[in-house]
Amino acid sequence: MSAISATDVKKLRDITGAGMMDCKKALAEADGDFDKAIEVLRKQGQKLSLKRADREATEGVVIAKVSDDSTRGVVVKLSSETDFVAKNESFIDLTKEFADIALENFPATLEDLLALPYKGGITIQDKVTEQVGVIGEKIELAEYARLEAPLVTSYIHMGNKAAVLIGLNQANPDFIDAGRDVAMQVAAMKPLAVDKDGVDATIVEKEIEIGKEQARQEGKPEEMLEKIALGKLSKFYKENTLLNQEFVKEAKTSVAQYLERIGKGLTVTEFKHIQLG
Repeated sequence: MSAISATDVKKLRDITGAGMMDCKKALAEADGDFDKAIEVLRKQGQKLSLKRADREATEGVVIAKVSDDSTRGVVVKLSSETDFVAKNESFIDLTKEFADIALENFPATLEDLLALPYKGGITIQDKVTEQVGVIGEKIELAEYARLEAPLVTSYIHMGNKAAVLIGLNQANPDFIDAGRDVAMQVAAMKPLAVDKDGVDATIVEKEIEIGKEQARQEGKPEEMLEKIALGKLSKFYKENTLLNQEFVKEAKTSVAQYLERIGKGLTVTEFKHIQLG
């Protein structure tokens, strides 16, 4: 077996971020071969990943990135078990790297993103698995979303706890600030859809039934239940659809009215919202 020098151990640690003793053991097992040693560490991560598969990874980092021409955006969430890991600068930087790769390649799904090459001949999934062994807790690239529109803006909530992408229908850079304001609205008010047409039909049916039952419990006549329920549904849309919500920065003004004032015909085409938990 080749002698394992402290220099080699440090080099492997710099490459992988693994602990000194783990690097030394991996190099010894790989007979000094760096590629094999990295593979050893990855396998350790795979074993640990399986061992910790039932653990909750509710902490982490959410990062949004937008292309230079502001027509594309991505959001990625790298989850961890503890806030301690999530606040680590290297963990945040890794999430940003994954977001950069996502923005450059613009994969359609999370599975496609995980299969993309990272560095050193490994995929993003391989890197995530490796980090399980390095960090010692459950790590997963848990969510990914992309958005394409004439103008895309983003907002990352304080502490990387949530991120939002907003697609606007007009490619005017003067509207970027307005788009960011609307992205902050999404983070704060958590709408279900852009407008009522985007609300899932099953949710609408459920809300109508709830409205009918509430009216029935209040003793309203049976023939009035449908009308009362539809009235309650209008309130539901106002509270839960983005364009109909009251704009948080301006009371008594809806988001739709705010955007119309910023630019004639300006509206939201789509949004993506990913948060921890």
